[in-house]
Amino acid sequence: MSERERRMLEVSAYSHDVDPEETREWIESMQSVLLRDGSERAVELLAHLTELVQRSGAAVPFVTTTPYINTIPRDEEPAYPGNREIERRIKSIIRWNAMAMVVQANRNLSGIGGHISTYASQATLFEVGFHHFFRARTENHPGDQIFFQGHASPGIYARAFLEGRLSEEDLHNFRRELAEGGGLPSYPHPRLMPNFWQFPTVSMGLGPLMAIYQARFNRYLQNRGILGKEEGKVWAFLGDGETDEPEALAALHLAAREGLDNLIFVVNCNLQRLDGPVRGNGKIIQELEGRFRGAGWNVIKVIWGSDWDPLLERDENGELVRRMNETVDGQYQKYTVSSGDYIRKHFFRGSLSKLVAHMTDEQLERLRRGGHDPQKVYAAYERAVSTKGRPTVILAKTIKGYGLGEAGEGKNIAHQQKKLNEEELRHFRSRFGIPLSDEVLERVPFYRPPEDSIEIRYLKKQREKLGGYLPQGLGEAPPLEVPERGFYEEFLRGSGQREVSTTMGFVLLLSRLLADKKLGRHIVPIIPDEARTFGMEALFRQYGIYNPRGQLYDPVDKGTLLFYREAKDGQILEEGITEAGAISSWIAAATSYSSHGVAMVPIYTFYSMFGFQRIADFVWAAADMKARGFLMGATAGRTTLNGEGLQHQDGHSHQIAATVPNIMAYDPAFVYELALIYEDGMRRMYVEREDVFYYITIYNENYCQPSMPEGVEEGVIRGMYRFRASSLNSDLQAHLFGSGPIFREVLRAGEILEEKYKVRCDVWSVTSFQQLRREALEVERWNRLHPSKTPRKSYIESALEKAKGVFVAATDYVASMAEQIARWVPGRLVALGTDGFGRSESRQSLRRYFEVDAESVVVAVLYELYRQGKVKEKVLKQAYKEYGFDENKPCGLLFR
Repeated sequence: MSERERRMLEVSAYSHDVDPEETREWIESMQSVLLRDGSERAVELLAHLTELVQRSGAAVPFVTTTPYINTIPRDEEPAYPGNREIERRIKSIIRWNAMAMVVQANRNLSGIGGHISTYASQATLFEVGFHHFFRARTENHPGDQIFFQGHASPGIYARAFLEGRLSEEDLHNFRRELAEGGGLPSYPHPRLMPNFWQFPTVSMGLGPLMAIYQARFNRYLQNRGILGKEEGKVWAFLGDGETDEPEALAALHLAAREGLDNLIFVVNCNLQRLDGPVRGNGKIIQELEGRFRGAGWNVIKVIWGSDWDPLLERDENGELVRRMNETVDGQYQKYTVSSGDYIRKHFFRGSLSKLVAHMTDEQLERLRRGGHDPQKVYAAYERAVSTKGRPTVILAKTIKGYGLGEAGEGKNIAHQQKKLNEEELRHFRSRFGIPLSDEVLERVPFYRPPEDSIEIRYLKKQREKLGGYLPQGLGEAPPLEVPERGFYEEFLRGSGQREVSTTMGFVLLLSRLLADKKLGRHIVPIIPDEARTFGMEALFRQYGIYNPRGQLYDPVDKGTLLFYREAKDGQILEEGITEAGAISSWIAAATSYSSHGVAMVPIYTFYSMFGFQRIADFVWAAADMKARGFLMGATAGRTTLNGEGLQHQDGHSHQIAATVPNIMAYDPAFVYELALIYEDGMRRMYVEREDVFYYITIYNENYCQPSMPEGVEEGVIRGMYRFRASSLNSDLQAHLFGSGPIFREVLRAGEILEEKYKVRCDVWSVTSFQQLRREALEVERWNRLHPSKTPRKSYIESALEKAKGVFVAATDYVASMAEQIARWVPGRLVALGTDGFGRSESRQSLRRYFEVDAESVVVAVLYELYRQGKVKEKVLKQAYKEYGFDENKPCGLLFR
């Protein structure tokens, strides 16, 4: 037991002790146990005593925090392995270049943005890692995966500049990606710098959650025998203010429950967010310690630098620790910007003044926070990487804008600081010893020591020891052997007289993919506690639900055919009720080709309403990471999901999906369409290795599935094809478009129109309005830029080139979904959709309510013919009456 531990035992946790003498006897007894038997025995005794008191009915206080001091005492710190002075010079140069990058960018183009203060507070946390811990991927080691705090990107670029990976021109064009010669993106964006960044982290809160599920997925691959036993660490750097995002701490329990000792969080506790203190009247480090310890994490606090050690050792009665405990963060921030005299009078007031009587005011001002002390940070990292059985969080106290001085160090304006004046630049230059003269200082030049300098040689040598440079995009995986056309034949033949839903067809397709001898082990089924809803429970027994502990109980349904089976090598990720967690698992699997060099095929099936609407931010991050996989929006459609009502009925997920540039969004009506889309997706993503992913909606409405008509393959993939061409000879013509189950309403409308009103109807299945629109926009742009050349025609224009008459579309989504193609239809397109709120009702009633049923399509066609003077008003009026349409019914699209 260290001297500090013995002293801390003597500091009473209570302000009023009814029997101090008895308390001292208990403390002395515990000291004896610690000296004789060690801390493990002491903890064991405390557990027995706590259990005894609890059995008596007493309310035992649950304490999740420790005193406001470093977790690792000085006498337990390992020796620092590097050259502190050389590392200090390297760090100072990186600080300068990170600052110069932002200042130059904003001088060249005012308002371009950038952040100086975040990296300034994190420099030591990063540099200790880069010099001694962060391992790159090699032939013998999978490498570490690092989620860098996004606002610190200038510092990561500045380090890459010293390494020779980025040029001075790159830094000069920070936030000017379209500049001549290219530039650097604002934040970590793998899509924009695929050979550099790995994880996007600036939609705050997403990075920590994705890091947890990345570490978990790494273990999943290991337990399934896809990766070897050697593993790297997943490091997540985040800010203390970021932890207010609900996603940031949402899965702490999962990491602890699964014993993810391959995971390390480093929380940069500079006590400030964008506008002010994170917890002005509280203590964010203590709050976070309670959250993480309560969840079962190993917590390491790095609060005070080495300058504080002598003061703590002389704190015989624990008064300094009590002052540290009682001082709130807002006051600590005040001390950061205050004079030594102020600190002496306010923090070291009273009897504490004797502790610092020998120190000057300047020395008091320079008392460092722990996150700026390489020795303290190294000790924390060393303890973290050697911890077994649970994840670790390091809570490192820093100062926002460290080194900026009057320009923003520790001030509320620090986050917004983009420019420094000449005096502030001089202060920064001198404080960190940058060898630049006053004559060149005004230009804020970048500085890089010569290639043969001590600093550059040392920096490169340290990275060589750790396997290479980071961050580093990891490239491609070998292509997969995907099924040929014959594999899909059973899905192209239709269901005959048997009624099945597209969801049922999908589940059968998934089971066939899992059973495929070549591809099957690469399939990753992901379900957020809705497998039975989707009819997927048959997969439980055969493929198992992943659990690193296996199954320690007899499931209640073990005697049944489809019992709930958990297994250490289970293939299914059954995530529970967490869409955010499920999509994070999907992202980890969908990027495995680049992070592990092994392509996986994640298939995430979810309630479509709770997909994009709930986790669209994660989907955008997945797009940035060039994810590949399938997102299956099940129980889709505002009217097809009958009975569930307003909160569950999805009528707009395709519109959200359409905003993501590399999503291929499809709304198939039939199983053969679904099979063709899967065949295409497998080829594009896993053979040709395109950076796209698929969103496909599937439904729970049962109906007979037709066999695939001849020659429709291209149309299914490109977005539309003529399902039924009319043979009726009539001057009245209509073209009807539909998708999903509403396509069957459109088909029925065509039959009514032909039989009753003698309107010739061609019926088109539109599998993807999104794909039609994208290709048409591309063709339109080419024509605009090549006016002297023969105009090209888009697929939709070619398909409808000879089409005449009226054009009506109906879907189970808002009308704007079909309106995406309106300008390329040779006439006025009438789009019927499900705008408004859902209702708990039957499908038939809902489709009439939203006016997307067959009769509504009929009325829409008749009205368009009436507008053209081809149908008399009495025919229209009679149709209203026959089909029960109230001419005076309020529209109410906004509120219904």
